[in-house]
Amino acid sequence: MSQTIHVKPTHDGTYTVYRGPMVLVSGLTRLQAELYQASISRNTQRPQAALAV
Repeated sequence: MSQTIHVKPTHDGTYTVYRGPMVLVSGLTRLQAELYQASISRNTQRPQAALAV
């Protein structure tokens, strides 16, 4: 049951990263938010690789 990770802009010009309805981090630039989203997405897509080591 994976929840979607997404980035939304805020009224003050920063960006917030969400996993489902939960805020993971806020107050980021767009680039920071997109890099964080990509990092979290990579980590959640490879759970078996960590177990195989």
